[in-house]
Amino acid sequence: MKTPTRLILSASLAAVALLAFTGCSKKAEPAAGAPAARTVLIGFIGKSQTNDVFQAAHAGARDAAIELGAKYGVKIEIEIRTPNDEDATKQAEAIEALTRRGADGIAVSASEANTVTPSIDKAVAKGIPVICFDSDAPDSQRFAYYGTDDASCGARIVDELARVMGEKGTIAILGGNQSAPNLQARVDAAKAALAKYPNMKLNSPAAFYHIETPEKSAEAVASAQNANPGIQGWAFIGGWPLFTADALKWTPGSVKVVACDALPAQLNYLRSGHVDTLYAQDCYGWGYKSVEILLEKIINGKTPSPARVVDPLTQVTKVNVDAFGKNWEKWLAK
Repeated sequence: MKTPTRLILSASLAAVALLAFTGCSKKAEPAAGAPAARTVLIGFIGKSQTNDVFQAAHAGARDAAIELGAKYGVKIEIEIRTPNDEDATKQAEAIEALTRRGADGIAVSASEANTVTPSIDKAVAKGIPVICFDSDAPDSQRFAYYGTDDASCGARIVDELARVMGEKGTIAILGGNQSAPNLQARVDAAKAALAKYPNMKLNSPAAFYHIETPEKSAEAVASAQNANPGIQGWAFIGGWPLFTADALKWTPGSVKVVACDALPAQLNYLRSGHVDTLYAQDCYGWGYKSVEILLEKIINGKTPSPARVVDPLTQVTKVNVDAFGKNWEKWLAK
């Protein structure tokens, strides 16, 4: 039988052991009431749901949300508000809706800069950083732009078209939405670049504009070519018709084509010989990089320098078309 002293000692040791066990258990568990990871809501507004380049941008934005959350220690939610068809008024309404919703940041490709600028400025006044991608609103309070140097793009397309045409012949420009500031800059630069080639000339009319859907753009090309059979080359400053099958109604190589963008559907026109060269914009990066730049602003207060972040075009020809196409298998795998 234990003596009272031994009983007291045993009880004391048990109490110490219990306290030690309890303390270790508390250390192994997260502190009660620890805050959950912050949720960052980013609104994303392309020009049109029916334009494949913005589907690629949406994929990039969604991938950024998945992949960058751990890097920035936040949960990222992407709310896509791209209108079904191009409509700057609907874009402005989307910006205002996201502002009321308390978005942490907004990315937008401006269909028409004057219309969206007041809405961008209202969002910024509420403390919401806004970035433009693809098509800028340079007079707004947006803090950055990510995308193509449009003047360089228009000039480069014409320079390449001149090369494949042997610097002679008549060309036309496919211009897309005449109100879009990025496309205006490309058309102007394409016209200016042609002045370097004395044996080349612009068709009259020089540029053909259209609603930016694959079907409408293909109709515009077919109609223009039928009405102007002297057109020997096309400068597509956007690749809209090439998102449809059988858009170019001529024998491969009989009319030369150099186009912007290099999405999967467009690559088939390179393979068939209907298109000579594609210049790929970073459509996927419009989403991924825009979200990353926004996060740097939201989390770390950093603005890129310079504020216009230009991604260079990638030339795609028959030589590298299959290798380039593998990028899309990765980018749009989800």
